[in-house]
Amino acid sequence: MSRGGKDKDRADGPDRKCIVTGEVAPKSGLIRFVVGPEGQVFPDLAGKLPGRGIWVSSTREAIETAAKKKLFSRSAKTQVTVPEGLADMVEGLQAKRVCELLALARKSGDAVAGYEKVKDMLAKEEASTLIQASDGSERGKSKLSTPYRGNFIGWLTANELGLAFGRETVIHAALGTGGLSKRVVEEAARLKGLRA
Repeated sequence: MSRGGKDKDRADGPDRKCIVTGEVAPKSGLIRFVVGPEGQVFPDLAGKLPGRGIWVSSTREAIETAAKKKLFSRSAKTQVTVPEGLADMVEGLQAKRVCELLALARKSGDAVAGYEKVKDMLAKEEASTLIQASDGSERGKSKLSTPYRGNFIGWLTANELGLAFGRETVIHAALGTGGLSKRVVEEAARLKGLRA
């Protein structure tokens, strides 16, 4: 129990406070930034860089507001340099991170690509997540359904999915219930906020 008498769910790890919204949320819904030795702000998507973390909600609007209103300097209690186009940089790095995790899931046999393989995985109820390219045909995508109590990822492009699966483009993919599935879903949720 917390001091307020509410049960705290520790499943998502410790909570952090967004410097823009002031809301306290699980770390999985926020982007961590650190200030480097030269006073420049860096995104720390893996959460492993040294230094005190500055947390911002994983939305493009929040990152742009933090940069425009000099909230990074206020939080760091010193003057810092914010790179031009920080929200674009974070989006690109986050998309790369999701694709790399998908590639690892593919190599471990927990992710498949291609309409027939995905359809088969869904039919056997082995899939926990349906992934479809944002720029794929709506008619083709409507033929597959998200698994019951499963997840859907639909904001990666066909080219990005292609990179993850070692092809030129991929429209349909699915994740099993293996170890990387939860991480892929969490990281993809961060990316969705940056692309909304």
